Amino acid sequence: MAKKSKLGRGLDILLGQSVENPARAHTNDKLVQMQLDRLQRGQFQPRSKFDGSKLDELTQSIASQGVIQPLVVREISANQYEIIAGERRWRAAKQAGLEEVPVVIRNIDDQMALAIALIENIQRESLTPIEEAKALSKLIQDFNMTHEEVSKVVGRSRSAVSNLLRLLKLSDAIKTMLESGEIDMGHARTLLPLPDDLQIQLAQEIVARGLSVRQTEVLVKQALNPNPKNIKKPNPQWLEMTESISKRLNSKAEIKPGKGDTGKIIIHFDSKESLDNIFKKIKD
Repeated sequence: MAKKSKLGRGLDILLGQSVENPARAHTNDKLVQMQLDRLQRGQFQPRSKFDGSKLDELTQSIASQGVIQPLVVREISANQYEIIAGERRWRAAKQAGLEEVPVVIRNIDDQMALAIALIENIQRESLTPIEEAKALSKLIQDFNMTHEEVSKVVGRSRSAVSNLLRLLKLSDAIKTMLESGEIDMGHARTLLPLPDDLQIQLAQEIVARGLSVRQTEVLVKQALNPNPKNIKKPNPQWLEMTESISKRLNSKAEIKPGKGDTGKIIIHFDSKESLDNIFKKIKD
């Protein structure tokens, strides 16, 4: 017997069907050629973005060879069908100038449509980490599944499922950086223990300095466990002096301590006129 695909095994687990009798599933399926204008995007499509270059490659392939794998659709109204699996092929077929594509028509409910759409995308590895995490979360919430059950359905380890779901706890800014590819999943996971403001601050540093995941781990550890020995308490007398200088010169001033009793005074100015006024007050 031919080896059953991960997708098939996953759906069997989800639907409670026998792996030994795959022919029993979808006995009423219909394989037909269907006009593109009778198809519409699926409401359960987990992908929010499609890679333009990869879509162009698929378009070229379809233009020369046609659509080899049928789309999976279901009827939603008279002569109108919703795509359950295969939206990228549908888009590429339109770009290639095709008028119709092969489809398999299935009579399935919303839950089944959701399951097929999520599992197909997850197992094709065509989702970003955040899209996949959202898809896994939806499986858990809508089907009341455990992490273990989801891991069997999608062909992932339980730890991989749990790690992906944890990404949803990241701040929105970090999720955006992860989806855009500015940082990778390893960086994002490392930032999880930090509050939102520190996540953003360190993520910007990761990008600016091109830090590895290991370097990021060190940075996060330092942020979570600052060394008290490196934190110098401000000298009350110097604080008073700083305030006095600022008032006298009408400009922001800082006293930076050095070793022992040494240090430096920094006076800020924002224009030549401001500098001239500071110099005049110092001379007076």
